Amino acid sequence: MSKDILMIVGDFGEDYEIMVPFQTLQTVGHSVDAVCPEKEAGETVKTAVHDFRGDQTYLEERGHDFELNATMAEVDPREYDALCVPGGRAPEYLRTHEPVIEAVTHFFAAEKPVAALCHGPQILAAAGVLDGYEMTAYPAVRPEVEAAGCSWVDGVVRDRNLVTGQAWPDHPEWLAAFMDLLGDEVSHGEPAVAADD
Repeated sequence: MSKDILMIVGDFGEDYEIMVPFQTLQTVGHSVDAVCPEKEAGETVKTAVHDFRGDQTYLEERGHDFELNATMAEVDPREYDALCVPGGRAPEYLRTHEPVIEAVTHFFAAEKPVAALCHGPQILAAAGVLDGYEMTAYPAVRPEVEAAGCSWVDGVVRDRNLVTGQAWPDHPEWLAAFMDLLGDEVSHGEPAVAADD
């Protein structure tokens, strides 16, 4: 069954962590509204590509312009079935916007599915909703989310309504866990091959 999903993004959010879930969730039939505080539908956010090349932290390069398809000031979180919070640098300032915190608080209070990746859990920590959860995030965010009351687990984690992953390399498992939570039938085998007519 198709779900209405709210995705909160911002400038220099991680390109793959915005684009891949946005497109994948639509591919399986869900409706995804991507919003950003202080921007309207049709405007864009600049993304960044974070690569892991053996350094002490990730390398950041300019990504794409990602077009928003909804206006945050006009959406009502109560009308959505689930929330997706990508990572990158955007969460560090998105968490300072009251409408973002209010939206996150709604999804947790209503026990609706939430998927957060990489630095996305910074927003959840700021919203004060992590107490008692088992979860993960980008490893550099671990002290912040643990201070918010969660128990740290390595790898993709599903605890009640929350699915978390450490970064975009977790996409297959993270998205599969989120889609399972949404009620999608997810298969982890070889792709089907169409038979000749």
